[in-house]
Amino acid sequence: MIFVLIERHIAEGMTSTYDKVARSMLQQTFAVPGFISGEAYADMHNNNHRFLLCKWRSLRDWQRWLHSERRAELINQFAPILTQPEKVTLLEN
Repeated sequence: MIFVLIERHIAEGMTSTYDKVARSMLQQTFAVPGFISGEAYADMHNNNHRFLLCKWRSLRDWQRWLHSERRAELINQFAPILTQPEKVTLLEN
């Protein structure tokens, strides 16, 4: 089992748009093989700084989703509202 921490910086005034797209994306991820769970967090001092912590069955499952055409389509919806590319950190315990 692995954890994936995704960090995103949202453009000023775009948090409600981000929340809508992120919620839809997370709901769609529940059907992806190997996905276990996901939780969204906002920086307490900067609401435009967001994190998503996901649990995956394996690194292979995550990589299959990371490089999938469907994820690319969903991520493209974020492009106009992010101030920089998302940062992905892989974690294990």
